[in-house]
Amino acid sequence: MTRPNVLVLASDVLFQHFFSEETIAKLGEVTSWTPSALREDSQELRSQIVNVDVLLTTWHSPFLTREMLGERPRVKLIAHCGGEVKSRVAEEIFAFVTVTNAADPMARGVAEMALALTLSLVRRIPEYATEMREGVIRTNEYVSEGETLFGRRVGIVGFGRVGRAFAKLLTPFGIEILVSDPYAQRDEVAASGATLVQLDELARSCSVVVLCAALTPETRGMFDTRRLSLLRDGSYLINVARGGLINMEALLQELRTGRITAALDVTDPLEPLPADHELRNLPNVTLTPHIAAGGIEMRREMGAVAVEEVVRFATGLPPLNRVTTEMLATMT
Repeated sequence: MTRPNVLVLASDVLFQHFFSEETIAKLGEVTSWTPSALREDSQELRSQIVNVDVLLTTWHSPFLTREMLGERPRVKLIAHCGGEVKSRVAEEIFAFVTVTNAADPMARGVAEMALALTLSLVRRIPEYATEMREGVIRTNEYVSEGETLFGRRVGIVGFGRVGRAFAKLLTPFGIEILVSDPYAQRDEVAASGATLVQLDELARSCSVVVLCAALTPETRGMFDTRRLSLLRDGSYLINVARGGLINMEALLQELRTGRITAALDVTDPLEPLPADHELRNLPNVTLTPHIAAGGIEMRREMGAVAVEEVVRFATGLPPLNRVTTEMLATMT
């Protein structure tokens, strides 16, 4: 079998992040590959694409349109190092090109971040860390209530890979878990030890609400003024999915009252947040810089998954992580 030509679309920085020497060696055993750091559509990039069988893409790759592949497309596989292919590849391409993603490593990392933020807020770690830096002294005469995850009801909004992975991490705590997702199957949710409910019921009844949903036209702004008002006093809202799930102005209004506490790994419409943004100064907000799945270990694993798809293509095996047109409706 002829060795397929592969174009690796990655900036110099991300190339080092995603592909270990071992992974690149594996790619080189069965393909002829070339790197390209081009991040925008151009005639130069198109001249590279028309001569390859496979595109290996990363977060810095340009959005791929049908026209970019040429009049008679040679490309048969697009293997993406990440989960969000909907925002990377035009939908019409899925009709004649196999598109794969590497969502599982990301899901585990994001779920881990969701648990870390949940425990951090419930145990009031940001508040206590600030007090210690400011010289506050507490004795054992001080006592608080609710500083434990045990006995709480946790709500998971979105039961895709991230939601399911997060539910699994919660299992040892033996807590009640509610799930809201119009595409989830009741028996699948029950098998994870959770209960499927409507979103408003989840917002009203959970003291911890974690957003794990994809950003679609249906989910954009799903936590608006009305739904945020349903959250219980003293509850925690955590977003490790997409900032657009929450209406920013409505969230700011709610946070200013001090009624709820939030942890946000993502924001919308501004990301990264300007240095003087109000969210950075509110005491009841914990912010992280969209880093839930950004660690080098996760990036290397995503690269390995994507390269494995290329190797399978080169050796005549079917893909393991194919993304179909039907799946796009529930993806970011």
